[in-house]
Amino acid sequence: MQRMQWPRKNLLTEGHQESMHDFAYKNNRLFCEQVSAERIARAVGTPVFVYSRKTLLEHFRKLQEAFRDVNPLICYSMKANSNLSLCRLLREAGAGFDIVSGGELYRAKRIKAAPQKIVYASVGKTEEEIEEAVKAGILFFNAESVPELELINAVAGRLRKKQRVAVRINPDVEARTHRYITTAKKQNKFGVDISLARKIFLRLRTKLKNLDICCIHVHIGSQIVQVSPFRKALKKTVRLIDELNKKGAGITHINIGGGLGIIYKDETPQTADEYAQAVLPILRKLNLRLILEPGRFIAGNAGILLTRVLYVKDTSVKRFFIVDAAMNDLLRPSFYGAYHEIVPVHSRRGTAGRRLQKVDIVGPVCESGDFLAKGRYLPVNIGQNDILAVMSAGAYGFSMASNYNSRRRAAEVLVRGAAYTVIRKRERYRDLVRNEVAL
Repeated sequence: MQRMQWPRKNLLTEGHQESMHDFAYKNNRLFCEQVSAERIARAVGTPVFVYSRKTLLEHFRKLQEAFRDVNPLICYSMKANSNLSLCRLLREAGAGFDIVSGGELYRAKRIKAAPQKIVYASVGKTEEEIEEAVKAGILFFNAESVPELELINAVAGRLRKKQRVAVRINPDVEARTHRYITTAKKQNKFGVDISLARKIFLRLRTKLKNLDICCIHVHIGSQIVQVSPFRKALKKTVRLIDELNKKGAGITHINIGGGLGIIYKDETPQTADEYAQAVLPILRKLNLRLILEPGRFIAGNAGILLTRVLYVKDTSVKRFFIVDAAMNDLLRPSFYGAYHEIVPVHSRRGTAGRRLQKVDIVGPVCESGDFLAKGRYLPVNIGQNDILAVMSAGAYGFSMASNYNSRRRAAEVLVRGAAYTVIRKRERYRDLVRNEVAL
């Protein structure tokens, strides 16, 4: 065991805490707004995702305020976290939605999202999904290939509709993020290159009679913490739009996607204001209606995952904390090697609270890749049956969860001030086989 001070400079205690989220220690106990995390864990059980209503809405409003001069349509990226209660809160605050599947369209309908505030991405929309979206009257499809444009045109014609479409371009820009969430290099599957975009707007557009192709969409990746890739991609995009409109393309909208990074460990991503100050001078040259698609920036630091230590297992080479959350609950560490800060919900004082143990925090799933963290330092008085909080789990947490190993998916809780509500019940075992047929 190491005799050293537990590092208190973290996401809960740094000076930017108030602007990041509403999770903080009070009298050595972790609170979400005014509710003890330990109270939620004991009452609802673990694993459980806990969300702060205040944090979620404040991050949305930061973008609204930063871009207020141009009054953009902010379409929350539902894939980050599609819980109905969270999406309804954002809809009530004025958000539109960026969807990527028929299932997300269904969710948008369930919360009564305005169809003219819905944009639909994805490289592989089915004919059935396209038809449902055209019937719903969505604002834009973000089309990613010529065959997709042709299919949307055919479906719209059959339904006697004129459908607005954005063409997603691939500007071949390095986003400087994890290779799995980079989307704007030539080798990525997303969008069309700039030369093909020219052909679509200047030649093919007139042949697709049932489409109004009047927007260019660009999204270069996710968890981007530097502004330079955004500026480089937008400069290319603006030059293209200016060139095409001079030739009569009639582009009226620009969708600059999402991708704003958040702090998981020691990143220094741009704030909403810094991002707006960097990109608006480029965009103002066009005088087009602006669409944004943030997801992680809004939801990421609005949620945590609570998990209980089941066992402390010592081997000849290391100590494991085996917890009841696993890679099926939070996939990012296993999939991306992503870092999430992990802290005890009860930070006990005393000498033992200042001495540290080095642990790997792992789950029960039968994979060596099932871990939440490796080589972390926690106080030596933390152990079996204690509750840990995995920070920054509001985006791409539950939305990427699965039933691998026939594990039930976690509950979700929303905190509002001094009250909390279960907004997704924990799955039951019978839920696991609900749609199966035993022959």
